Amino acid sequence: MADDSDIEGSERAVCLAPAEFVDSDHPEVQALAAQTTAGAATQQDRLRALYLAVRDGVRYDPYVDFRGAEVFRGSSVLRAQRGYCVGKAAAFAALCRAAGIPARVRFADVRNHLATENLTKSMGTDLFAWHGYTECWTGERWVKASPTFNRTLCDKLGVAPLDFDGSSDAVMQAFDTKQARFMEYVRDHGAYFDVPVKFLQAEMFAQYPHLVREGGVRGDMEQEAERERAKA
Repeated sequence: MADDSDIEGSERAVCLAPAEFVDSDHPEVQALAAQTTAGAATQQDRLRALYLAVRDGVRYDPYVDFRGAEVFRGSSVLRAQRGYCVGKAAAFAALCRAAGIPARVRFADVRNHLATENLTKSMGTDLFAWHGYTECWTGERWVKASPTFNRTLCDKLGVAPLDFDGSSDAVMQAFDTKQARFMEYVRDHGAYFDVPVKFLQAEMFAQYPHLVREGGVRGDMEQEAERERAKA
């Protein structure tokens, strides 16, 4: 009979290793992880600092070119300082691993009721398939954290930014500041050691042909949110 504690230990060890897209061995990732966690006293402090570095240091941009692999790679997203949910999840996981904290990427289908009009029209739906976020090891258990929406975008959307204390789950705000439903998790797809890029690209092409057509869709989420709030 298998020993569950051994399985869990092996899983944590695997989730410390660098991967192709969760590229924790990249020099820039390692340098940022060291700089961000300098002075952090506990693992929870390190997790919170790394989370904020990705949440607010990388602007959420759903109008990336999904045909290119770099939008899924942690180091590339950190360098660009912009990315969509999966790229930001990979960046956070890469920073965690570089800081000696096991981490992996997780996916779920979510219904987003506060997407901008342009984004919803481009996607043809408010269902975001294979939304990416991160799972981190606290030293005692796995916790979920989604660094997707940066603070300035949240301000324009009228929703409080999602905080992560490094010890409990922080996925998505359920309500906006007016208590209207904001994000709803519909289906869980589980956790992965690395980003399944070819699969995700195929899914994006199948489910959102308008978003990934030749030339892509142009937009600026923050400007769109600001204009929509001004009209409301």
